Amino acid sequence: MHRRFTPQMSLFAPMARNSIVKELKRISEVLDANPGVLDPVCNDLVKTSRSDTGRQGMTAEQVLRSAVLKQYRELTYEEPAFHIEGSDAFRTFARLEMGQHPSKSVLQENNKAISDKAWEAIHNEIL
Repeated sequence: MHRRFTPQMSLFAPMARNSIVKELKRISEVLDANPGVLDPVCNDLVKTSRSDTGRQGMTAEQVLRSAVLKQYRELTYEEPAFHIEGSDAFRTFARLEMGQHPSKSVLQENNKAISDKAWEAIHNEIL
């Protein structure tokens, strides 16, 4: 079952001060100011997951933020998995909890679950 968002971030998730991190922080602020962007993602994830088996999975917020990272940095699916595991800034942006390391296949599966209609709704919500 997917949750909509991470209720509380870890105190151990600092943000650095380089230009990429500043951009990520600004993108994060835009996403936080528009919580409605999570609704279409959550709706799409519910359609593709089973609540009676397996792990809880990534939250809708984590899926959206991971997808944004992939597109923003023009990465393959393998690269965000690597960067999310090794970068405090990427982990903080994606709102991943300690010990949560999504593989490239998990990122790909979740990103592909976000429909074109959902992306359009996300863009409309932000605009």
